[in-house]
Amino acid sequence: MKRENFGSRLGFLLVSAGCAIGIGNVWKFPYVTGENGGGVFVLFYLLFLVIMGVPVLTMELAVGRASRRSAVQGYQALEPAGSKWHIHGWFCIIGCYLLMMYYTTVSGWMLGYFFKFAGGTFGGMTSEAVDGVFSAMLSNPGEMTVWMAVTVIAGFLVCSLGLQGGLERVTKWMMLGLLGLIVVLAVHSLTLPGAAEGVKFYLLPDFGRAVEQGLGKVITAAMNQAFFTLSLGIAAMEIFGSYMSRDNSLAGEAVRICGLDTFVAVMSGLIIFPACFSFGVTPDAGPSLIFVTLPKVFTGMAGGRLWGSLFFLFMSFASFSTVIAVFENLLAGCIDNFGWSRKKAAVVNGVFLFLDSMPCVLGYNVWYFKATLPNGSIGQVLDVEDFLVSNLLLPLGSLVYLLFCVSRWGWGFDNYLAEANEGKGLKMSRRLKVYLQFILPVLILVILVQGLIPAKG
Repeated sequence: MKRENFGSRLGFLLVSAGCAIGIGNVWKFPYVTGENGGGVFVLFYLLFLVIMGVPVLTMELAVGRASRRSAVQGYQALEPAGSKWHIHGWFCIIGCYLLMMYYTTVSGWMLGYFFKFAGGTFGGMTSEAVDGVFSAMLSNPGEMTVWMAVTVIAGFLVCSLGLQGGLERVTKWMMLGLLGLIVVLAVHSLTLPGAAEGVKFYLLPDFGRAVEQGLGKVITAAMNQAFFTLSLGIAAMEIFGSYMSRDNSLAGEAVRICGLDTFVAVMSGLIIFPACFSFGVTPDAGPSLIFVTLPKVFTGMAGGRLWGSLFFLFMSFASFSTVIAVFENLLAGCIDNFGWSRKKAAVVNGVFLFLDSMPCVLGYNVWYFKATLPNGSIGQVLDVEDFLVSNLLLPLGSLVYLLFCVSRWGWGFDNYLAEANEGKGLKMSRRLKVYLQFILPVLILVILVQGLIPAKG
């Protein structure tokens, strides 16, 4: 079967960036920035994005482009005879399913809030009533199932139409809409009274605040955010390498993807911090920032129904772009490994993921429980699933990709470098070999260990 390809370079960049751009960009980046010294954290984040994120991203893309296959067969095509690197490909597939088991639910929350704002649900609500909307949604398994099902059905419907006719065409328009919305929302936030204080808090480097938080904590938080923002390690990016052309070098494309991802993260902060400071609410509320804190801000501002609707439309685009990108990976795996047609893969995966997403939906009501995770945090079904993906499969998977590309027991550094530098654009230097073989693995191990040990205090 002939391998599908992207119709354009813009399509590749927007789809790949859409996979990286997700819910973590638009709430986690701003509040983690605020907790860790503002501009100082941003500087370290950008540094680690360049020295950790870009190299590993080029490796996933290189495996995909060189093999023209999805995770399992990609390893099989490149690994030395008799080696077992391809086993990791199956863990990549498991990681993608695990990620979607809760991401479809959260994406459904975004969509549900868009319709609530657009339909006037929040009109004239008191602060206490706004709190109750999110609680009521979590306690209603029927409502959450509907929005999750809409996400799953829409996602596989898009992917069933093919790479160019479905995923690329829809993501192009959705990402352009997302980028337009984020600029409009940021400009609006910057015009609010007291917005300047929010911008100062967010972007002006304050080393005193960073030292107060603990410079080591700020640096490790920046390392974590830079690494996880690209969803590396579960072949979510590798699949797009298998569809891309050989016209451009992988380092240049990786920098562009990281640039788009960072632009959305930084602009999200320019929406959230000025708005929060303008209305005197705390901007470091974590997950509740999106569903409790910000709705209070929108209900208090002129035209709040419009701005709230636009914000959650933007959020829906950000989450859905990740959903359909990962769905494409799952379909490609079934097509490559089992010889299924795209339509069959879409139907089977759609039914499977709908059923697989139900534990997360029911984990807030019917199946509610609390579990203590290895890192000491207390969580429910969603938190357990997220822990397995974020704290285990992403860093371990990235380490496997790294070792596969730079060690003589895997594909090998020379093969990786030749593939990464194929095409015009930014090149990876051979002088990076020692760094990639000995230093970067240690940095990834730091992230892995840090994610498994209980936080102090």
